Amino acid sequence: MDADEPSPAADRDAEPPTVAEAVVDAMLDRGVDTVFGIPGKQTLPLNRALADRDARFVVARHETAVPHQAWGYAETSAPGAMAATCVVPGPGDTNAMNGLKNALNDCVPLLHLAVETERSVRGGDGIHETPPETYDTVVKENVLVDSPAGAVPAVAEAIRTAREHPQGPVRVGIPKDVLAGRTPQPAVGDRGPSPPPAPPAEAVAEAADLLTDATAPVVLAGGGVRRSGASDALRAVAESFDVPVATTYKGKGTLPESHPLSAGVLCGGASAELRDLLAGADVGLVVGSDLDAVATASWSVSMPDTLVHVTLDGDDVGFGYETDLGVVADADRFLRALDEEFADERTPPRDRDGAERAEAVRAADRGRFAALSEGRGPDDPLRSVEVLSAVRDAVPDEAVVTADAGGFRLWTLVSFPASGPRSYVNPGSWATMGTGVPSAIGAKLANPDRDVVALTGDGGLMMCVHELHTLASEGIDVTVVALNNDDYAIISEEASRSYEFSEGAYGWAETGLDLVAVASGMGLPAERVRERDAVGDAVERARTRDGPALVEVVTDPNEPQASEWMTGARPGE
Repeated sequence: MDADEPSPAADRDAEPPTVAEAVVDAMLDRGVDTVFGIPGKQTLPLNRALADRDARFVVARHETAVPHQAWGYAETSAPGAMAATCVVPGPGDTNAMNGLKNALNDCVPLLHLAVETERSVRGGDGIHETPPETYDTVVKENVLVDSPAGAVPAVAEAIRTAREHPQGPVRVGIPKDVLAGRTPQPAVGDRGPSPPPAPPAEAVAEAADLLTDATAPVVLAGGGVRRSGASDALRAVAESFDVPVATTYKGKGTLPESHPLSAGVLCGGASAELRDLLAGADVGLVVGSDLDAVATASWSVSMPDTLVHVTLDGDDVGFGYETDLGVVADADRFLRALDEEFADERTPPRDRDGAERAEAVRAADRGRFAALSEGRGPDDPLRSVEVLSAVRDAVPDEAVVTADAGGFRLWTLVSFPASGPRSYVNPGSWATMGTGVPSAIGAKLANPDRDVVALTGDGGLMMCVHELHTLASEGIDVTVVALNNDDYAIISEEASRSYEFSEGAYGWAETGLDLVAVASGMGLPAERVRERDAVGDAVERARTRDGPALVEVVTDPNEPQASEWMTGARPGE
């Protein structure tokens, strides 16, 4: 070959990038550098581009886990930070619908890349082919790329849309043949999301008047406070107006639960005392919540006499409760304006006893927790609140804790204090089981320098048990604490109490599950504990180990459920 003749390698270098490479470049330029997924023959052009661009691709073991991994990433990151997901069409996409719907419900941003059937095959029942409109109802926006030149614009706009308030998942379907081609992509300007709406000044002033003149006000903070990064503003308002703060289950941790004004979490297991706090208030400020049926027990929880409701969706105002002042605005912008209004115009309220009112609720809750252990001997199986207390003592406040759904979820919501808005991941309003470990994987990728602990039950873990292998294979340093009662106990309890089934009707007492053996078989160190005094030490050993580990804690399948124990009369009364 003549010395001046270009080499084949040089010819390849001169080729335009593949569409997949251009898509990955667009993602990286917009801060999306982590992708969760499962590769298939359809996704390989994109996988090649991700590897060549040094983007992180985490290989999951089942598509149901993939969006919840991206969920955990977003929930524990700064507002607007997000990850992407990538699956094959058909079975991959439909498996992922669970997590996409969960993210849509709770306004969690993520980019879902679905590699579609090739254009030449579409309509001919090619392998995995599914009508793209199948996914319209589980994402904020569903886009199908038809023109090869439209891939990068579609992805750029999808990332912007996912971050636009109210945030949410956006699906982009790109055919495999488009990704593998080298169609030049148009230059796309970097257009960020629009600012969320600011509150009208007169509405802020009216809300400030109501809170200042109230004798027993209360604040109820929802997930919108987390999504907008409004925790500091929430704390400032609570302290300025000396008002106790309850959160919804979506808003847990938006005010650290060690704060004197923290009054607990409104959920299915919220205590009668917390409900009385809300019902007995003369003015209530609800901010960043849609007051959904899950948090309010289908709107049976009584709200304050006068209600101020701040939300991004005007359809939420007045839906379940009569509202005296509705405000369509961003939670952070409203709370900051409210605090400025107080600082500029108001005299600090006196004799409101906000901290004392909050402490009265917390003390009543502690009494209910303590009563669960009264009269129990060392051979009695542990109850959830005992385990959760020991775990909380063993886990640093700065750690990230993710929780799964199931019976112990309500106990976690009401008895496990969250230390901050990015330190606790709830399974969401859809209460999907099998989210605890996947969301911990995402949280650890987003927070490599923080401890991450996944709290799960045996029921929830068995719905994502495959992701223990992802922890091991990817070397993701997560501690899994699994409360094992060998029962769908929350279902068995209701079946027994309301439908005359035998106790433990939906349990596995005769075929107990050995989670230590399961975890060990997937490459995770694991140990089982039965005594309360052993829980903390076992969690500490797992947490300080280099790499993932599992602690199985044997618990009581017949323990009272939070939805009954916390909402009735106090024990002994």
